[in-house]
Amino acid sequence: VQLQASGGGLVQPGGSLRLSCAASGGSFSRYTMAWFRQAPGKERAFVAAEFRSYGTTDYADAVKGRFTISRVNAENTVYLQMNSLRPEDTAVYYCAASTSVIRSNLASPSAYAYWGRGTQVTVSS
Repeated sequence: VQLQASGGGLVQPGGSLRLSCAASGGSFSRYTMAWFRQAPGKERAFVAAEFRSYGTTDYADAVKGRFTISRVNAENTVYLQMNSLRPEDTAVYYCAASTSVIRSNLASPSAYAYWGRGTQVTVSS
């Protein structure tokens, strides 16, 4: 499966952005979809995921209550709605897909076989 992320940009603190990740070349509903982010000088970090089977979601503590992951299987797209953005949310955001991830390794980048190119999110006044 090929993934293409979009929707990043520059936003002021407290603002909102919605990222999109379009998938092609695979059966989208088979994949658990996730978002990760990587800030300069830091390791890639888990943000959110939505399981393929049950539609359940999981979030990093740093974004709970502010970010929402959702997917539309008919559109082969997963979204990340980001509200109440903070300067520390500044990073390159990546979408990822996996058919084999389980809850115990959900936050591990190595559990995902497919990655899109990142989209830059900058939160600054």
